[in-house]
Amino acid sequence: MKKNKGHADKELAEFESALLRSIDQTSRGEGRVSKPEQILARRVGRPKGSVKVDAKISTTIRLSPDVVNAFRSAGVGWQTRIDAALKDWLQTHTPV
Repeated sequence: MKKNKGHADKELAEFESALLRSIDQTSRGEGRVSKPEQILARRVGRPKGSVKVDAKISTTIRLSPDVVNAFRSAGVGWQTRIDAALKDWLQTHTPV
């Protein structure tokens, strides 16, 4: 079985070209350059100040498959839509 050497050579040439552009940008002070101490100083999680005053609370809830499937079928944001539906329900109902 003969490998397609031309394809591999092209990929390597593209990689080398991108690497050289990146090195050139870095030498000009462009792009993001992090020093080891900057990397170590980063904290895990959300940046400070990015939490809303009325931040949502993480919880576990068990829902019927038909409810989950209906919300998921509409695509990304299904959990937010469930939250909105529950808020709407609270406008006309009192939780027991």
